[in-house]
Amino acid sequence: MHLNWPLMENNITREDLGVLIDFLKGCPRLTQSENVYAFEQEWSKWLGVKYSVYVNSGASANLLTMALLKHRYGTGEIIVPTLTWVSDIASVLQNGFTPVFVDINPRNLCIDVDQVIKKMTKKTKAVFITYVQGFNGLSDKLLLACKDRGIHLIEDVCESHGATFRSKKLGSFGLLSNFSFYYAHHISTVEGGMICTNDKLIYEILRILRSHGMAREALDPTTRKKYVEENPALSPDFIFLYPSFNVRGTEIGAVLGRNQLKRLDENIKKRNKNFGIFLDYLNKDKYYTDFDLKGSSNYAFNLILTKPDKTLRNKIESALTEARVEFRRGSSGGGNQLRQPYLRPYVSENEWTAYPHIEHVHFFGYYIGNFPDLEHENIISLCNLLNGL
Repeated sequence: MHLNWPLMENNITREDLGVLIDFLKGCPRLTQSENVYAFEQEWSKWLGVKYSVYVNSGASANLLTMALLKHRYGTGEIIVPTLTWVSDIASVLQNGFTPVFVDINPRNLCIDVDQVIKKMTKKTKAVFITYVQGFNGLSDKLLLACKDRGIHLIEDVCESHGATFRSKKLGSFGLLSNFSFYYAHHISTVEGGMICTNDKLIYEILRILRSHGMAREALDPTTRKKYVEENPALSPDFIFLYPSFNVRGTEIGAVLGRNQLKRLDENIKKRNKNFGIFLDYLNKDKYYTDFDLKGSSNYAFNLILTKPDKTLRNKIESALTEARVEFRRGSSGGGNQLRQPYLRPYVSENEWTAYPHIEHVHFFGYYIGNFPDLEHENIISLCNLLNGL
């Protein structure tokens, strides 16, 4: 049986390409311009925040977010999950913060809130929560703990566009939030990302950080005038306020993003329905299905063995490969980040052993692609294949 099932299919449609071709026929400016700003405004409205800044990737969104924290609030400790994408933790290190790790909650694959609260100290600058593969990991308990201690909440929503907590979209709760528009995500600008906030000053600084640290990128004329007056010996066009980056997005990506945003809500419904079928037909004795789906916006099918069984694991990988079903072991980001070479200089030897939940997912967890056009009969066939192993 060949299911021919990739991680993502048809995420950029012929309609998207048609809209892009029509745009290109006018020989327009392709670097950051009117469509980027329009996409930012439309995204802010959809998400329910005041400001958004479009960048060239979700990783760049992480990088600028941590740079903003450093310049605005100084360095310290950032509490991070052990299950996340590499750029979250890399951005923490690159900006001089110390990562403090916590295990995951098996019901949503996000941070264990009780561990987060136990590890909060006077050095803690922020909690960097990753909403893994569409699950909501937010809680009143976490929000209250951050508020009481004056600790910033940073939200990584790169895999969870449209997920909610208390009927409000994730990415609208923290000081800042990050999104990715990579090819396999809920919407795609091929590469691309967004940083969102309700703070006007932070918005202005993010715009500046995005473009070499140039003061002229500030939208507010009063802010620009202030920088010019403070630097009379410099050309107003070339005042560099921070040792920053160039992570601007393009008009091409923004045109794709604006068109895809029109069908995002409908695609989320389709993805969630697909995941529900997958969980309903999966053998609950062999595979974990007791996920908390409230507010979720599924990104991928989560396949986690209920018990650490290497023989079954090997059979799964062989069967999926033979059926031409693409998969990733370790779930988001390849599993336990503490096992990765880039962290060896920063953590003690064998530190990963202190985090049993992510360790299980690391060796006995997978994700399989979920996309709106999946045939429900194929989902059932996949479950029958897995249940028969």
